[in-house]
Amino acid sequence: MRTVIFAVLLGAACAASAQLYRWTDDKGRVHVTDTPPPPSAKDVRKRAVDVTPAAASANQPYAVQLAAKNYPVTLYTAPECAPCGFARALLNQRGVPFREVSVSNEQQAEELKKSVGSLSVPAITVGTSVQKGFEQGAYHALLDNAGYPRTGILPPRSQAEPKPAPPAPSGDAPPAEEPAVGPYTPR
Repeated sequence: MRTVIFAVLLGAACAASAQLYRWTDDKGRVHVTDTPPPPSAKDVRKRAVDVTPAAASANQPYAVQLAAKNYPVTLYTAPECAPCGFARALLNQRGVPFREVSVSNEQQAEELKKSVGSLSVPAITVGTSVQKGFEQGAYHALLDNAGYPRTGILPPRSQAEPKPAPPAPSGDAPPAEEPAVGPYTPR
């Protein structure tokens, strides 16, 4: 049993980092491989390559990297909000990387109000552009204008609804207002 666990852990460690070799053969040609060079190789250089999920974001197409840098997407939602789920599904289906803030405490409500101007969810910010409520055409227009690829070009994502924040410690603080659900137009 210990051998099996060790093998699984070793495989996970190998998957998290890789080794690249740069070397010159006897004819002066430069090679870059992930396998060790032959003994006759000259000028051998090893380089570790990080292939963890954080490094995988750099493997996204340049258009997505540029759009995410210039027009980051933030989706504001509330727990058990059906239109919020539709908004999340649209972003996932389109393959857009986004940050989701599930508004469930006063601090998150303040962030929503500062970013969007109200406590209406769902709401999305794409760079400095804001859309309150879920309207499929408006979401697509914001993403198109920011340069995100259309649906079907990127692989779909599977970002799930964030877990609710732990309840605030009981004390003298009044309970936070529950955000209102914004307009919803099915498409």
